[in-house]
Order: sequence, then C-alpha cells, then structure tokens
Amino acid sequence: MNILFVLIGVSLFAALIFLALFIWAVRSGQYEDNYTPSIRILFEEEEDDEKNVKM
Repeated sequence: MNILFVLIGVSLFAALIFLALFIWAVRSGQYEDNYTPSIRILFEEEEDDEKNVKM
C-alpha cells in the first residue's frame, strides 16, 4: 500500500515538471508561429548536392 503513495507522489511531481516546462515554452514564444507550418508544404525543398551527384 505504501508503494501506491510513492507512485502517486512521483507521478504528481513529474506532472508538475511537465506543466512547468509547458508554461515556460508558451511564455518564451515557442507556439507563436501559426502561419508558417500551414504553408511549408507548398514550398519545394532544395536538394542536396550529394543527391545530385551520379557515380
């Protein structure tokens, strides 16, 4: 029964850490760019020079 209290405590501690990291990410601007991901598929990617070299 004591192990349940330990597991609940550890899981709450981990949840608080993830919540703090999420709040930090939101405040630091990680989720501000909503436009670029939606149009990224429309742009062609530049091919690497190594892919163009034929042997």
